[in-house]
Amino acid sequence: MDLLDYFSQHLWQAWAIVAVVCLILELTAGDFFIICFSIGAAASCLTDALGGGIVLQLVVFALFTLASLFFVRPFAVRFLHKGEPNRMSGADALIGRKGRVVETVRANGYGRVQIDGDVWKAVTNEPQDIPSGENVCVVSRESTIITVETLKS
Repeated sequence: MDLLDYFSQHLWQAWAIVAVVCLILELTAGDFFIICFSIGAAASCLTDALGGGIVLQLVVFALFTLASLFFVRPFAVRFLHKGEPNRMSGADALIGRKGRVVETVRANGYGRVQIDGDVWKAVTNEPQDIPSGENVCVVSRESTIITVETLKS
């Protein structure tokens, strides 16, 4: 038996791996999009275990993924993120966060700000430099560069 025969006879394993990888990726995203692919892969895994051919597996994957996108995802987002109408994710979640300057933020240049252990390139709209050690608040971001202001005490 060659590799192609083995793979075609044990395709459920590949579907199971896809389902698990999608679940792991969903943990990093949290927007309930990637989990829909995991649901489709799990359904295809079951289809293969029950003897369905590759074409049927692909159709089941597509149908379950689409059904999940239209029915499961909206319910999950509404149920698990209730009370968060404008939930920000990724770098957008930095806006409003507080940090500490670790490299002086120049008035017409750049500096570095640490927020929860991560160091970000930063600029300021203030007319003076923000010295190292100063506490700041993130007011906006452009790509990977954040704009900060000195915290008023």
